[in-house]
Amino acid sequence: MGILERLSRLIRANLNDLIRRAEDPEKIIEQALEDMRAALREARMEVAEAMAELRKLEREQQSYAQQAQAWEEKALQALKGGREDLAREALKRKQQAQALAEGFAQQVAQQQSLVQQLTTQLKALEGKIQESEAKKALLIARKKGVEAAETVRRFESKIDAHSAVQAFEEMERRIEALEDKHAALSELDKSDIEKELQNLGSNQAIEDDLARLKRELGLA
Repeated sequence: MGILERLSRLIRANLNDLIRRAEDPEKIIEQALEDMRAALREARMEVAEAMAELRKLEREQQSYAQQAQAWEEKALQALKGGREDLAREALKRKQQAQALAEGFAQQVAQQQSLVQQLTTQLKALEGKIQESEAKKALLIARKKGVEAAETVRRFESKIDAHSAVQAFEEMERRIEALEDKHAALSELDKSDIEKELQNLGSNQAIEDDLARLKRELGLA
């Protein structure tokens, strides 16, 4: 199992636990980032250990390769000295060293492949963390926007349902009714005054006519 897969399972387990407990989204986002950073630290340690193991294997392979070369030189010296038995023993040691060098060379190749895979996964994890950190601010801003809108909605709902607002609206309707009644009475009062004025004008005409008759009869 690779680093990312193994660490991703741990991160998902932590986040699923937070989600089940209905934790705040901002807290979940921050926890996810913290888990990823912790996973990155662990992944770097694992990659460093793999690279250290690779260097150790390379040193072992190089050491046995140098030993094989040294035994070959000793075999040459033994032959020059007329010691074929020593040359044969030196070549035997050379074969042993060479076999070990070849074995370590295979281990080096395998470890190089492992280091390459781990390094690739490490870079992928680093990229994922950078992407998540970039999204964090946006996600938190969106969350705060929703919270603000919900606060306004609840406030408006409380105002609409408040008894003081209902009483205010009722008083407004009553005052409007009083204003309408006053306007109607004013219209009626205006009509009565006009009638009195008309009657006054009619009575004056009668008095003038009566005075004329009195003058004609010499009663004025």
